[in-house]
Amino acid sequence: MLIATGGAPHSDTAVRLGGRLTAMMNGSVTLLTVVKHDNKRAQGAAILANAANLLPQEGITAVASKIRIGRAVDEIALEARQGAYNLVVVGSRPIHQLVKRMIGPVAQRVMLRAGCPVLIAKSEPTSLNRLLICESGREPSLLQRLMTHLPNLLQTGADITVLHVMSQIVAGPGIPEWQLYASAAELIAEHTPEGELLKNDVALLTESKNAPQVKIRHGLVVDEIVAEANSGDYDLVVIGTHIGSGWERLLLDDVSHAVVTQVNQALLVL
Repeated sequence: MLIATGGAPHSDTAVRLGGRLTAMMNGSVTLLTVVKHDNKRAQGAAILANAANLLPQEGITAVASKIRIGRAVDEIALEARQGAYNLVVVGSRPIHQLVKRMIGPVAQRVMLRAGCPVLIAKSEPTSLNRLLICESGREPSLLQRLMTHLPNLLQTGADITVLHVMSQIVAGPGIPEWQLYASAAELIAEHTPEGELLKNDVALLTESKNAPQVKIRHGLVVDEIVAEANSGDYDLVVIGTHIGSGWERLLLDDVSHAVVTQVNQALLVL
């Protein structure tokens, strides 16, 4: 895993949370800091040394450190692509709402350019046991991608909620109106595409000895995901991106960007 740090408090949150996740995976971690000029390397080395002290003492097989020169977004994204990491972890600094809408903070821009899953450490939960998985209905499902990239997150006994939003805006042609207002149980009973998605997720999680909840919300996708995330007692919210091309890619990335800017918890973007 690649954990980016600039030495600020929100970066420390990213290091600690990324370290805990790495320990869960019994994996290795590379700490990265970016400085603007070569004469700042000593400052970068101090930031990395401090970050290394924040990592768990057990469960991490190896720790490497890197300093890159340039713009933070560019260099983090470039290192993520060149290093073929399984996950990039970045912190999220609270910024003014207007600036957020115009350019987006570093974390959001890294999310769109890293080419791999990104964990945005907006908070530091006491555990990683309560997950909200926001299924979009795409293939492979978000749960299947989570099982591929970070299977240890689905530890036995984890409290997992699978959410799908039924929205008139994104519904395809020919969708009966009743489906837009149906419950999860009704969609599953009628074998609709969304019902089959939830049914398959439940089956996969049951096989891994979890007892998930499934939820359907009705309304605008971003609004409903944010409302569920911020109203529930979740440690980690999992959303999807990096799917499709053209207008579809832009739409999905807009959704993920909007969710990232409005959800308060740690976010895993697959």
